[in-house]
Amino acid sequence: MAGSYETVIWEVQDGVGRLTLNRPDTLNAWTAEFGAELKQVVEDDAAAPAVRAVLVTGAGRGFSSGADLKAGFDPHPDDGMPDVRKELHDVYHPVIAGIRRLEKPVVAAVNGPAVGIGCSLALACDLVLAAESAFFGLAFVNIGLMPDGGSTLFVPAAVGKTRAFEMALLGERVPAPKALEWGLVNFVHADDRLLEEAEGLAARLAAGPTRSYASSKKALNNMIYPNLDEQLALEAELQHELARTGDFTEGVSAFVDKRQPAFTGA
Repeated sequence: MAGSYETVIWEVQDGVGRLTLNRPDTLNAWTAEFGAELKQVVEDDAAAPAVRAVLVTGAGRGFSSGADLKAGFDPHPDDGMPDVRKELHDVYHPVIAGIRRLEKPVVAAVNGPAVGIGCSLALACDLVLAAESAFFGLAFVNIGLMPDGGSTLFVPAAVGKTRAFEMALLGERVPAPKALEWGLVNFVHADDRLLEEAEGLAARLAAGPTRSYASSKKALNNMIYPNLDEQLALEAELQHELARTGDFTEGVSAFVDKRQPAFTGA
C-alpha cells in the first residue's frame, strides 16, 4: 500500500509505515507543499490502524536541510514581510506536534544532514538512528533567526542547558558520533547499514504491544513535553519578529550569495 504524493513517499508493509522525504535535489528542504503532504501523512495515513510503527527517512544524500530559503516566504497582508507565524502554524507545527501525538512509535533514520527544521523533525521522533556521516545542526542563527519547530524544547530535553545553548548560539554541526555521546540520538550505524538497521527496529516495534507503546508515549510526553503547544507558539511569535529584522534580510542574502553575513543587530 502506497500513497500518491509529489514531495514525499508513503509506503506500508507488514505494519510499518515508511515515510521518505522526497526532495533530494534540495536535500529535502521544506516548502509549503512539502509541509502539507507531511501533515497529510502524519495526521491521516500514519494514524490508520494497519500502521503499527512509522519510519521516517530522507531520499538522496540528506535527511532534511531545513526550510527552502530559495522558495521564499508568503508575505504578511499588513506589512508585506514574511508571514513566518502563519507558515510555522500551518506548515511546520502540525507535523511536529502530530508526530509527538501519534499513538505509535516513530523511528527516524537520519541518513545525512538534519539541519534547522530538519533537525527538529528528527528530534520529534521517538527513536533516532543516524548514519556515521550524518550531522545535526540548529543553523537558524546563521541567518539571524532562532531555533523553531519545537527544537527549543526537544534539544534541551535531550542534551541539557549547556549543549542546548551551544547548538542554538553557535549553530555548528554536531556530527553523528557526538550526537550519540550527547544523547541527541539513540544509535549510530555505518552508512550502508543504517536503513537495514532502522527497518529492523521498526519491524520489531510493529510486532510489539502497540497499546503499551501508546501509553508510554503519552505518559512520557506529559512528563517531558507538557508545554509543547505553548513552546511552539512562543517560537512562532519570536521568529515572526526576527523575520522583520535587517539581520534576517542580510542572513538570507548572504546564504543565497554564499558569503559571510555582516550582522549589525538591526
